[in-house]
Amino acid sequence: MIKGLRTVAYPVADLAAAKAWYSKVFDTAPYFDQPFYVGFNVGGFELGLIPDGKPAQAGSMVYWGVDNIAAEVERIVALGATVHGAIQDVGENIKTVELADPFGNLLCLIDNPHFDLAAVR
Repeated sequence: MIKGLRTVAYPVADLAAAKAWYSKVFDTAPYFDQPFYVGFNVGGFELGLIPDGKPAQAGSMVYWGVDNIAAEVERIVALGATVHGAIQDVGENIKTVELADPFGNLLCLIDNPHFDLAAVR
């Protein structure tokens, strides 16, 4: 049985730069920091950085939950991301956006006022 998202791994060409950038984006230091993998605990889920990887050109999109999508887009763009797909209201006041990180990966955000993490646990 699938229990839900556990880990999202992004391939990066420059592990040190990616570690510094994602530390700022998520305002946290990695809990696992090795030359072969860097892992962050983000709200109970894992963001992993894999060195010397090539970003996916197509495939799954992973959305990270936020409470104020416009403010987060502004903050993360100021840190070096670019808007890949504008903020959209996808219905019932749920908003999504796609950002491109400086390493070629999509960093997608979702502001879903209906999602209750406590109800899933």
